[in-house]
Amino acid sequence: MSNTPQGYLRVGQVAPDFIADAVSNQEFKTIKLSDYRGKYVVLFFYPLDFTFICPTEIIAFSERYPEFARINTEVLACSVDSQFAHLAWVQTERKNGGLGDIAYPLLSDLKRKISTSYNIFDPEAGVALRGLFIIDQEGIVQHSTINNLSFGRSVDETLRTLKAVQYVQSHTDEVCPVGWQEGDKTMSPDPVKSKVYFADQEKTSSDRLTTLQ
Repeated sequence: MSNTPQGYLRVGQVAPDFIADAVSNQEFKTIKLSDYRGKYVVLFFYPLDFTFICPTEIIAFSERYPEFARINTEVLACSVDSQFAHLAWVQTERKNGGLGDIAYPLLSDLKRKISTSYNIFDPEAGVALRGLFIIDQEGIVQHSTINNLSFGRSVDETLRTLKAVQYVQSHTDEVCPVGWQEGDKTMSPDPVKSKVYFADQEKTSSDRLTTLQ
């Protein structure tokens, strides 16, 4: 574990702390990342309020918020807009491009400090790229993705990855292979014990081919 050098962030490092003005339940609040220690945090950035892809992502995460809450996880969304713009967007009906009620806070990064510290601020566009970070209970970045501006992210994949992070942290002698879903088999990070998993996968693949013939 190491602290974050200025202007650079990678998995395994401490997530940069911040204090931000936010809108939550249509009220202004102050959010401090370190207040969430002991919980997992999904922090995602989006370019701007009152745009096109952004409301689809924000609403999708809000509709699935209970699934995050059940596994001790908070969701935070952040853009370079002010808290006043966030409030106006939340108070706009969805049929008119608004958000309506959202289950988690929208953070204001008006001075671009947060997005810069997470290394996803695009100075040419003047907005944050679509960065997403999974931060564990100790404040360590365990996963990050960055999309360009013109395509959105997947709530399903975020949940899948979050559950994999939580699983390996609570089962330290196991690792999760490709496409792992909750309930799937894991493997041992051992050259001998891992052969049990590989043999099982080979048998499953062979059986599947036999069925298709």
